[in-house]
Amino acid sequence: MKRRELIKQLENKGWWLLRNGAKHDIYTNGKKIEPIPRHPEIDELLAKAIIKRQGLK
Repeated sequence: MKRRELIKQLENKGWWLLRNGAKHDIYTNGKKIEPIPRHPEIDELLAKAIIKRQGLK
């Protein structure tokens, strides 16, 4: 999955960029945090795990 697609899904659900880490960007919805790797392509299994863990679908 492209990184942009995953971030777009997060932002559509009310998540925003909290800070930039060394190798990840940290997103939050005010209650939870989720590190998103800074690779142009994110592994499908990781992307699906993030989507499932944060209830995006």
